[in-house]
Amino acid sequence: MIVYFLRHANAGEHLANPAKDEKRALDETGIEQCGLVGRAMAAMDIQVDVIIASPLKRATQTASLVGNELSYEGKLQLEKALRPEASFADFRKLLDKYGKYESIMVVGHNPNLSEFLGRLVSDTGCEASIDLKKGAVARVELGRNAAAMLWLLTPKILRSIQTAAVESSRPKSSRK
Repeated sequence: MIVYFLRHANAGEHLANPAKDEKRALDETGIEQCGLVGRAMAAMDIQVDVIIASPLKRATQTASLVGNELSYEGKLQLEKALRPEASFADFRKLLDKYGKYESIMVVGHNPNLSEFLGRLVSDTGCEASIDLKKGAVARVELGRNAAAMLWLLTPKILRSIQTAAVESSRPKSSRK
């Protein structure tokens, strides 16, 4: 199974009131990050069978916006196992539940999404140190007894690639 780990995009400052924080929407930067990530994944011809998100607004928005860029037509699945307070055991159950799919995308929060990613790819089952930035996506190939992270793209990297591509497409006389 291929699992794409996508941390929700930028949503401004954390709110002290938990009920209000759950409804915190993406900000302008976060919406831009979703476009960068989604277009990059579409350019790599990535297709997912199912997109699974935390029920918090910033995660569902991220999942929807990236899914739109991927021309995903399925129903967005909301799972408590991707909430900020979820455990690795909850996440393992989620993987089992969606195990029939060839390719899934999970959209959640830190610190647990980085923990889940790190624990999956660590040989010892301990957490490998992987810093999943807001709006970053990682591709993991999950086998029967092991997992390998093949790549990790951040919005900053994707923005740099996009800028370089635009610059290289300009005539030499107009480049800075």
